[in-house]
Amino acid sequence: MKEFLGQYSYIIAGLEVFYLAGIILLAGKIIMDTKNTSKTLAYLMLIIFLPVLGVIIYFVFGVNYRKNKFYTFKIERNEEIYQAVSQYIRETHYTTLEVHKENLDNFLTTINFLYNAGHSPMSQGNYAEILVNGEGKFEKVFEILEKAIHHIHLEYYIYDDDVIGNRLADLLIRKAGEGVKVRFLYDDMGSGKIGRKLLKRLKEGGVEVSPVNKITFRVFANRVNYRDHRKIIIVDGAHVFTGGINVSDKYINPNPKQYWRDIHLYINGEAAFYFQFIFFSNWIFATERIPEITQLYFDHKNKQQGTSLIQTAASGPDTKPSIMLSTASAILSAKKRVYIVTPYFIPVETVLNAIKQAALAGVDVRLMVPKSGDSLVVNAAAYSYYEELLENNVRVFFYKKGFIHAKTMLVDDYVSSVGTANMDVRSQELNFEVNALIFDEKINGKLNDLFLEDMNDSEEIFYDSWVKRPKYKVFFEHLARLLSPLI
Repeated sequence: MKEFLGQYSYIIAGLEVFYLAGIILLAGKIIMDTKNTSKTLAYLMLIIFLPVLGVIIYFVFGVNYRKNKFYTFKIERNEEIYQAVSQYIRETHYTTLEVHKENLDNFLTTINFLYNAGHSPMSQGNYAEILVNGEGKFEKVFEILEKAIHHIHLEYYIYDDDVIGNRLADLLIRKAGEGVKVRFLYDDMGSGKIGRKLLKRLKEGGVEVSPVNKITFRVFANRVNYRDHRKIIIVDGAHVFTGGINVSDKYINPNPKQYWRDIHLYINGEAAFYFQFIFFSNWIFATERIPEITQLYFDHKNKQQGTSLIQTAASGPDTKPSIMLSTASAILSAKKRVYIVTPYFIPVETVLNAIKQAALAGVDVRLMVPKSGDSLVVNAAAYSYYEELLENNVRVFFYKKGFIHAKTMLVDDYVSSVGTANMDVRSQELNFEVNALIFDEKINGKLNDLFLEDMNDSEEIFYDSWVKRPKYKVFFEHLARLLSPLI
């Protein structure tokens, strides 16, 4: 070996110079393309301290697709769809603000941000219902799907080939046979267990099916970093389901020893319009085909009426970070309380600072998370934030009954958020996500009751005992936190 190295030392030296030049150029690219400072530093550390491997990790997970032609098509189509419906969106938004001005005055900053950043209108006259766990969600889903007469649209991160997945597939195929237009989008990464057999059965049964980002080689697929984490069902332009519950048996709790606690939302009314808008934008992006879009896809009128005001926050690689910024804005508008439930708490600085500021201002801020997550590294990274929260008057609760997967937030007695986005970097900066902001005292009260109920199955942690954790655990947690921008 020494003889070989000596004989070809000039070649090895040349390779070293070439690699060093490549690292310098790559470092420049990372600095120019990555806007988040902590993420920039994390990637720089990787390529410097993990030769070759760090470069591979960056090209798999770090390339900024927002500046890539891959999303140019989608951004252009989004704008075309918006222009076609922009007049209706403006009229809906400003009419609702005028009618409900007194109730919305304290939250106008958040409302106006979502409208200007994502073309999302405030809507009125909606019926909203909280659905608890998969048991509560799927029976309602099947009830509404049975009544579908024009179309059914689905968009899911996880769809498994299991009992609940096949029961839903059977219903979709039957409705397609009745002449209902059924379109189904799935994330190719999250729905790895859907299986070719089930996909083939759906397609042969008349269901139009497409992955959002087709992944050919998972290990080297950059698109894995931009996942479609949404869970959406839209029926006849009037009915919407969204929240944390995917299509999988584990969400209906067949095994009491592996309990999943989750929340979903059913909406009937004008708010369906915007969910349809974001579904079509993803459908056109995924299939590269523009379907004939008629008024029947937006026929929310003359349906069940309600009193909920609803605005939608949607985020993705093709949009501004609407969920992250609207979450921070809503927290900062709180006067009395903010109750947050999330399975993963690895927040961006904007949200973390908003939480601390609200708590220090005297707002009752509470965070509920699983005691044990489904990833050792993610769990450790989340643990690293709790000391900082506790010393800033935030109350933290570990849910012990099972895995709490809900993504909800209460602000005072009127505003609630239910959606698909976790309070972590991936959901708030990378994934396709959607949250519904509901302005309704009854919905807020229902979620408050559920939070207090779940507190009975939780353990509150306190600053004095938390800071006494073994030093090796604290070190591992902070090491995991360094990688949090990449998790």
